[in-house]
Formats: sequence, C-alpha cells, structure tokens
Amino acid sequence: MGIPVFILAGLLVHFVFLVSIFDIYFSSPLVHGMTPQQTPLPPPARRLVLFVADGLRADSLYELDGNNTSHAPYLRGILENNGSWGISHTRVPTESRPGHVALIAGFYEDVSAVAKGWKENPVEFDSVFNESKYTWSWGSPDILPMFAKGATGDHVYTFCYTAESEDFGAQDASKLDTWVFDHVKSFFNSSRSNQTLFSALNEEKVVLFMHLLGIDTNGHAHRPNSREYKENIRKVDEGVKEIASMLESFYGNDGKTAFILTSDHGMTDWGSHGAGHPSETLTPLIVWGAGVNYPQKVTSQFFEDNFLKEWKLENLKRLDVNQADIAPLMASLIGVPFPLNSVGTLPLEYLNNSAHFKAESMFTNAVQVLEQFKVKMNQKKATTLSFLFTPFKPLSDSEQINFLRKTRLYIQQQKYDEAVSLCKTLINLALEGLSYYHTYDRLFLGLSIAMGFMGWTTYVILVIVKTHTNLTKTVQSSDKESAALLYGFAFVGMMITFFLLIQTSPWTYYIYCLLPVPVWYAVMRELHVIQNLTANLWSLPISQSLGFILISILGIEILVFSFFYRATLTVGLLVFAGWPVITQLWVQAKTTTLIWTVLCALLALFPLMPVVGREPNIPLVIAAGLLTLLISGFSLASSCKSENKYRNNEDMKVHFYQMLSIALSTYVVSNTHNSLKNKQGLPVFNQIISWTTLVSSSVLPLLSPTFLFQRLFSILLSLMATYLLLSTGYEALFPLVLSGLMFVWIHMEQEALQHYGLSLKPKLAVFNFAYATDITQFRQLHLDDIRRSFFFVFFIVTAFFGTGNIASVNSFDPASVYCFLTVFSPFMMGGLLLLKVVIPFVLVSCAFEAVQVTTQLSSKSLFLIVLVISDIMALHFFFLVKDYGSWLEIGTRYSIFFASNAF
Repeated sequence: MGIPVFILAGLLVHFVFLVSIFDIYFSSPLVHGMTPQQTPLPPPARRLVLFVADGLRADSLYELDGNNTSHAPYLRGILENNGSWGISHTRVPTESRPGHVALIAGFYEDVSAVAKGWKENPVEFDSVFNESKYTWSWGSPDILPMFAKGATGDHVYTFCYTAESEDFGAQDASKLDTWVFDHVKSFFNSSRSNQTLFSALNEEKVVLFMHLLGIDTNGHAHRPNSREYKENIRKVDEGVKEIASMLESFYGNDGKTAFILTSDHGMTDWGSHGAGHPSETLTPLIVWGAGVNYPQKVTSQFFEDNFLKEWKLENLKRLDVNQADIAPLMASLIGVPFPLNSVGTLPLEYLNNSAHFKAESMFTNAVQVLEQFKVKMNQKKATTLSFLFTPFKPLSDSEQINFLRKTRLYIQQQKYDEAVSLCKTLINLALEGLSYYHTYDRLFLGLSIAMGFMGWTTYVILVIVKTHTNLTKTVQSSDKESAALLYGFAFVGMMITFFLLIQTSPWTYYIYCLLPVPVWYAVMRELHVIQNLTANLWSLPISQSLGFILISILGIEILVFSFFYRATLTVGLLVFAGWPVITQLWVQAKTTTLIWTVLCALLALFPLMPVVGREPNIPLVIAAGLLTLLISGFSLASSCKSENKYRNNEDMKVHFYQMLSIALSTYVVSNTHNSLKNKQGLPVFNQIISWTTLVSSSVLPLLSPTFLFQRLFSILLSLMATYLLLSTGYEALFPLVLSGLMFVWIHMEQEALQHYGLSLKPKLAVFNFAYATDITQFRQLHLDDIRRSFFFVFFIVTAFFGTGNIASVNSFDPASVYCFLTVFSPFMMGGLLLLKVVIPFVLVSCAFEAVQVTTQLSSKSLFLIVLVISDIMALHFFFLVKDYGSWLEIGTRYSIFFASNAF
C-alpha cells in the first residue's frame, strides 16, 4: 500500500470510527407518527402563564436571609397561602436548551443536540406551545425561536431583545428581565386598542411565556452568592407580582389563569452549570391559580436533603417532580393534547380537581407514552428479520391491551386510585421499552466497528515491523494464494451486503459492517510478516518478551486512566523524573538530569490543582506574564553577550515585538479585570489589543530564526501572549513549565541516543531545520523509540488535561474570554476556550518534531508508533462512551474518544 493510499485509508477508518458513535450512542430517541392524546374532560384554566427564571437555584429562592426575610417576598407569600411548591429535579446536561425542552416539550433532549448549540432544532419535536391555540413569548433570542420554529402553523409569537444585550460585563444584567416585564405590560395595554389581538388573548388554551435571563447572566458574571444575583431575584419577584396583578385585572379576576414559576437549571457557587451537582439540578417550582392545589399543611415529611428546616418550610407539603413532568402538568391545566414526545408523568398532587379528572388525565398520559413505544417497536420490527426479532416482553401486544382494558374498567367503576396506579406502571414500562428499542442494535454495531478498528491497528503494527525494522524478510506469496484470499473476503462482503439488504438496514450500517472486510484482507496479505514477527519473539527470552508486553500494557492503561483521573498524570511525571536514574543516563548528563527532574516535579503539581470552582487569581496571571518577560529578557541579554552570529537585526525586532506583546497582554488582563470589577465593561482598546495579539501569534514565529531553540522559544513567546489573555489563575504558569520541560526533553533524547550508541550527538545550538534533512541518514527503529513515542503521547495528554478538561466547554468560567468579548456567544466563547486548550498541545508537538529530526528518525516511523498507541486508547474509549449522566461526563467521554482519534 503506497503512502497516499495508506493516509487516505487511515483517515477513512478514523472518520468512520468517529462518526459511528452518533449512530451507536447519540442517535435521536424521538419518534414521529403518534396520535395526539387529550383529556376528554373540561380543563380548569383558560390560560397559562409560565415564568422561567434562567439559572435560578432552588435554595436561592426559598432560603431566608439573616433577618428571616425572603429574597422573593411575593413568591414566598404565594407558596405559603395560595399555591403548591416543590423542587423540580432537572436532568443533566443542566443547560438552557435541554432545560427548556424538558419543561415545554416534556422530554430530555438527546446528546445529538450538542452540535447545534443553543439555537437550532436538531430534530423536530412537539411542545405545549405547539399544542396551544396561541402562545406569546418574551425573552432571549437564544431560547424563544427554537419553539416558534418547531411549531406547526403560525400561532407561536416571539418578542426578543438583541443578542448583544446578553453582556456578562454589563453594569446591570437584571435589565434583561425588566425589558421582558415592560414589554408584556405594553403588549397588553396595546391590545385594548387592537380588537383582533384582544379577542385572541381572550381565547382558551392560551400560553404566555416569560424567559428571564438576568439571574443566569448575573450568576455567571458575579456568582450566585453575590449581591447582584440576590438583587436580581428580588426584581424578578416584583416583576412577577406586577404581571400577575395586571393579568388578573385584564381578565376581570375570572379565576381562569394558572401560573407556574420555575427554572431551567441551577448554578454552582462558582457560576457555572452543565454538570450534575445538586446546586445545578435542583430548581424551584411554584404553581398557583386556576386548577392548582392550595398549600397543604403537614406535621412531618421526610426528604434526604436537609433543606426544609433551612428554608423554614417543614410544615408545608413539598411536592417534588422531575423537570419533564411540568409539560404534562401545563397541558392538563389548560386542556391541550400532551406533547407527542413527552416522557413526563403528570404530578397529580399539584391539581385541585376531581378524582375522575385526575384518573382520565393519567390515562391520557399513559396512552400518549405508550403510543411512542408502539411506533418505536414497529420501526425496529420493520428493519429486523422476524426470526431474529426479540420483542420487549413486559409490553407485548396482549399485555398492552390488558393494561388499557383494565384501566378503562377501573375508571368506569370509579376505582380512580387503582386506575392511576396502573397508569403509572404502564408509563414506566413504556419508557423502559423505548430505551430497549432505542439501543437494540448497539451491541451488533459496536462489535462491527471494533472489528474494523482492531484490524486497522493490527495492519499499522505490521507496516511498522515490515518497513521500519530489520525483523522480517521479504517473501512473495503465490498468485493462487492471493486470488483465494481475495475471493474469500469478497464472498464474506457479499454475504454481509445481502443480509443487510433483506433487513432494509440504513446505509450507514453497510459502512460499519463492511469496513472490517478490506481491513482484515490487508492484514491477511501480510501473513508472512506475522509469522516472522512471531518467530523473532519466540527467539527472545520469555521473561524479556513478557516484560516488554506487560510494560506496554501498563503504559497504555496509565494513559487511559489519566483521561479520567488527572492525578495519574502526577504519578506518571514523577516516574518520568526518575527515568534517567533507572536507565543510568544521569551518569553522563548530571546537570541536564537535575533540571529534568525538577521540571517534571513542578509539572506534576498542575494535575493536582482544581479544574473548576476556583476563584480568578489575576495576580498569578500577572506574575506569569512578568516571569515570561524576565526569561525572554535573559535570553536576549545572553544572545547579545555572546554576539550570536546567527542573529540579525530583523530577528531582534521580532523578539522585541514578542516581548511587547507579552507586556501588553499582562496589562490587558489586569486592566480588563479591574474594569469589569468596577462594572465599566470591556474597554475597546483592550479588546483591539487582544484580537490583534491573537492574530499576530500565528504569524510572528514564521519570521523568527530557523535555528532549533530560537524558533521554539519564538513559538512559546507568541503563544504565551495569547494564553495569558485567556487565563484567570494558576494555569498561566503551565505553558512556561511545560515548555521548559520540552526543551530539556530534546537534550535528554540526545543523551539517550549516545547511551544506546545509536548515533553521534549533534550540536543542538546551531541545528538548523531549514535545510533539507538527508533521508539517507535516517536509521531503523530501536526499542527505545517506542518509549520516545510513549513520552510524546503522555506529554500530549498532560498538555490537554494538565490544567483542565477539554470537555468543560459548557462548564467553564466565562471570565477566561473577557479580554476578547463579554457578550454571550456560545460558539465564539467555546472556540476561544478550545484555542486555550490547544496551545499547550502545539508546544508539545513542536518539541516532538524537534526530537524526531535530531534523533535521525523519519517522522513516519515515530508517528506510526504514536498512531498505534492512540488507536489502542481509542478502542478503550469507544466502549466507555456514555449517552447518559452529566453533560460533563458525556462530554468528557466523547471528547476523550474524539481526542484519541484526532491524534
């Protein structure tokens, strides 16, 4: 296989491997084609008002301050005297989009929505808004449009402020909520002079939705325990009071308005959300008005948390729900069909209605969930051969009929409690069945992909052995053997194609199932290499062979563990620190060994630092900037002192400009932090400097000298200027320590070459990589080169996870990007954060390239070893990918899988 074909084949295999998890783990669970289900009895309310206070924690709303007064006195009065209350348990990911989808559509949005961010519908879905007669909504342009776009017809109206208003650096983010309340008031006032609008507002099945983003924005910018966050809650409370009063007056106190106040997600103490901490998953729920139960007095109630006593609400019944249960509740209150894709269970304790109404509503809920199960089952049945199809036994066709018949009989006999109990059982079974059919093909597809990937990894190992070692001899296979092999694999491919064809499988299944065929064909063509390799291994002492295999397995498992437990990196770096002692390298290079050991120990401290939850520490960022200036100053002074003939005036100008960039970046970080602290916003000058530095950092290193260490130092200075702008604390020191270790690593590899007598030691100070490398000088691989490649992969992992986690794009401190922008822009902010993650990766890659050139190895041979290590890790991670759990867990595992493939 030629190099271009090999590269194309590798890219194809990795692309298929990467994309496959969206079919296997992250395909959408939604189904279409169900019949709408509606409670047959008249509803208690004509209209529903939904307030969603984005980012509002349950404890922040319910707790009392030091004077025993509430941050929200009006809402406190409601839950004590007029309505029902509880905690809505959100599911992870605790983000705005999934939270609102759960509230309004009744299902937990699948992970395939991650690629769409906050703004687009990855799949079409039904919602309470869509089922209503009219919905008017006010709030964020990031939330409202997705429900209007997904609606059938033209009955969902949105009124949004501009995206630029969502500014983390603004003086007062609560103005976002004031905007909503003011526009709702003016909207109702204008309806008095607009007969068409007035008539529409007086229809039944009307929803008024107010999305209040101020609390979330203030929480990100100032933290949930700040004065700004609590003051924003007070303003929301006053706004809700005014709107409720205005609506009661507008509708003549007809008692037909139901109100719900809740939140899409909470927030951690450090101002982030996305994961599964209780501060993120526990949100308030207060319901009052038409059809809603009044407060229920109790003498005792038990919950695992200790909140009731803290909130002084132990005598009022707390009614907890899952977030998706709120959609059926809203549908039941105003008498619209339950959203078709809803998986929520109607919380009956919130309803103030007859037992008959409650039983009929639960029956409607059960039939609506069962409809989804039936559609999913029929879809799977249609694409599976009848003798291979394994149905979900607890809900066979006869069992379904039995459940529905028995429930209807109970309702006719007025045995409402029994009917409700049966409906809840049916809902739980239907949800289990939905999950069963959704993951029906997972094992089959997973094994197909794993087979293909294992074949690819085996083939790469054979290529390394064949072309970069002296372990094998060239053997020509006969034409007859080659033809038999080809026909055999072609027959297997035809059989797989026929099997998939008669099952009418999706086209992607053909790719996943047929991929192993050509890959394993290529492996079997190199059978003589396998035989030679096996013979060579048997010729070695068993202890030596086993020792090598065990060390290789241990090394890869340490790498895998380090992706999940960052402290493993610390252990690995401490082992690296002792490597020169174990191999006796220290004898010939005592000073270099000492510096190597110190830098390994320093770098080992970083993985022990916290990832999120830390407060910004700007003095540390400034210290990192000053330290970088000091080091570059010493470098310049030593260069001038030695009258380096390899430097010219142009080189000096580039060095000065890079030092100026470092100084300006340090100033911008300090000044921006102070400006935002004083609520003066992001200075335009600072923003211009930041973006200019970002652009110039990719150009300046190209103008620096082509001598090895001068070019590497230039790359460090350029990237460091950008990294400082993206830093908020200790991580600003990370690239400095990492680069120092990389410089020493290059020297240590030279010592290792001499130690094993592989080549002479080149003069690194005058090594110029601008000149073409003489490929005749390339040597064959040595066992120590596997260790060299392992070091590179370990340093890459350290670069990624040394100060954080690449999966935390949704759960990062927005302060990291404040030097560039403060207006909410998820993709721009995510892109900048990704750049911050990539910078250490670039530093390690440059050092590895230097190691490869100076150790006289072809880049292909070393990178093939890296490829094998990465592929073995990727196979581990493939089976560890999850489609449940926190956004952080899901994101971490997917990002790990993605990173190992991206190598």
